[in-house]
Amino acid sequence: MRNFHRMFARRRPASPSQPTPPSAEPVNNPTSVLNAPEAHHNEPATGFADIYGSLTPRQISVITIGSAIGTGLMVGTGRALSMSGPAAIIISYTIVGFAVFLVLSALGEVASWLPKPYTVADQAVRFCDPALGFSLGWIFWLKYALVTPNQLTAAALVVSYWVDAERVNPGAWITIFLSVIVTLNCISHKFPSRIEFYVSSFKLVIMLGLMILSTVIALGGGPDHDRRGFRYWSDPGPFGAHHHHAHGLLEKFYITCSTMSSATFAYIGSERSGICHFPNVQKATSRAIKNTFYRIMVFHLLAITLLGMIVPQDSVSVAFNSEANHEAAASAFVAALYLAGISVLPDLLNACILLFVLSIADYDLYLATKAMCDLSLKHRAPAFLSRTTSRGVPIYSLGVCSSMATLAYLNVCRDSTVVFGYFVDMVTMLGLLTWISILITHISFVRARRAQGIPDKALAFRARFGLPGTCLALVLCLFIAVTIVFDSFSYEAGTRKFDAGSFIASYISIPFYIILLIGYKVAVVNSKRVLPMEADLWTDKNVPEHESVGGN
Repeated sequence: MRNFHRMFARRRPASPSQPTPPSAEPVNNPTSVLNAPEAHHNEPATGFADIYGSLTPRQISVITIGSAIGTGLMVGTGRALSMSGPAAIIISYTIVGFAVFLVLSALGEVASWLPKPYTVADQAVRFCDPALGFSLGWIFWLKYALVTPNQLTAAALVVSYWVDAERVNPGAWITIFLSVIVTLNCISHKFPSRIEFYVSSFKLVIMLGLMILSTVIALGGGPDHDRRGFRYWSDPGPFGAHHHHAHGLLEKFYITCSTMSSATFAYIGSERSGICHFPNVQKATSRAIKNTFYRIMVFHLLAITLLGMIVPQDSVSVAFNSEANHEAAASAFVAALYLAGISVLPDLLNACILLFVLSIADYDLYLATKAMCDLSLKHRAPAFLSRTTSRGVPIYSLGVCSSMATLAYLNVCRDSTVVFGYFVDMVTMLGLLTWISILITHISFVRARRAQGIPDKALAFRARFGLPGTCLALVLCLFIAVTIVFDSFSYEAGTRKFDAGSFIASYISIPFYIILLIGYKVAVVNSKRVLPMEADLWTDKNVPEHESVGGN
C-alpha cells in the first residue's frame, strides 16, 4: 500500500506563467516511473508506449491502417449482415465511426500536449483520477487478452470453409495456431511488429483489389454477368428478411441496434494511434489521428456498402446464417466471390484472410503482453510480470496472456459462430469503456488547462468540435453501450429469443470496471480526483520561450 501511495501522491504544479523547466526532476509524479529501471528485471523492460520498437513513422502508419482491416471487417461484417440488412450496417458503422473520430480527436489533443508517448492510462492518472488510470490500464490489458482467443476462434471459422467441424474438431486448429503465435512472441519482442508491418502492407493491396472486384461484380462484370446493383436492398430488403414494414421505424431501430456490437468491434484498437513513439510526438500524433481515421472510414464504409450490394442478408453461404450449409464461409467477402461463380479466387481469398487473422492474433498477444508488463512496471500488477528474457520478452506476462488465449477452446463444446459472438460482445464493451475513459480524461484535461490559463492556441493539436464534440462522443458511446442489449435477441422460427449468454458477455465488463475503480480508491490512501488547478500540465513539458502559454 505504501508503494501505491508514493506512486500516486500528487504535488502542486508550478504556476502556468512559470512552467517547470525541462531539466527539473519531477517529485512523486505519477508518470515518473514510466522509464524508471527496475532492479528485479533480467533485462530492462519497456512499457506499452513503446509497442512499435524501432519502426519508422511510415511503417507504424501502415500497421495502424492494416490493423483496422482485420477480423472485425473481414469476418465480423458477415455476422452483422446475417443479423440485419445492408442499410442497417451502413447506419451502425457510420454512427460508431463518427464517435470514434471524436474519441481520436480528444485523444490527440491530450497526447500531443505531452512530449513523451504516454498511454491513455497514464493520461488518466495525470489529469483525471489515479483510480481511473488504474482501472483503464487493466481494462486495456483485458481487451487485448480477450481479443486473442477471439482471433483464434475466427481462424477456426475460416478453416471450416475447407474442413468443417464435423470432420476435424476446431480445438485441433486452435492448438496449432496458439502454438505458432506463442512461439513467434517468444522469439523476440520486436518480431510481432515486423510481421504485422509486412502482413498489413499485403493486406492493403488485397483489400484494394477486393473492393475493385466487388464493384465489378455489382455492375455485372462477374462470370454470371448478373448486374446486382442495389437489388438486395429490395429483396430481402434494406433491413433484412426479418423486417416487417408494419412495424415501421421501431423495427428498423431495433434491427440497426442489433448490429452496433459488430460495428464497434470493427473499430476497436483505433486508439493505438495516440501512443506512437515518434521523435516529434506532437506532429506525429496529430498527423496519425487526422489521416489514419479518414483512411479507415473509407475502407470500412465503402467495403460494407459494396458487400451489401453483392451478398443477400439471408445467404446460406455465410457461416453466421442459422441455415448455413457445410461449405459456408466465415467471411462474407469469400461468400460473395463464391456466389458470383468465380472459381479459385474464393479459396485464395480465404487463405489470405486466414493469414490476416493469425497475424492479428500474434500481434494482439504481443499487445496484451506489453500491456501486462506495463502494469507491472508501474506497480499496478505483481513485479515479477515485468521480468524479461535475454531477448527482451516479458516471459511471465506472455505466460499469463497465453493462458487467457486458451479460452478459445470453448469452441470444442460450442458452435464457433456462437463463441465468436460472445467474444465480440465482451471485447466491444471493453473497447467502449476505454473510449469513455479517454473522453473523461480529455474533459478533465480541458478543465485543467482553462483553470491554469492555457489558451487554445498553445495546443499542438486541438480536438475537432472541442469540448462539445467530446461530450457528444460521450453520449454516443453511452448510447451504443445501451443498444448492445439488442444483440442478445435472436430471430428463430418467426419469434425473437433472448440469449442470456450474450447479455452476460456484453455487460460483465461493467461491474468489473466499477470494482476496479472503487477497490482502488478503498485500498489506496488519499486516492482522490485530480483538481483542475492541481493537475500536472508541466512536468517534462518543453515550452519554447517565444510561445505564450499564460493568460487568455
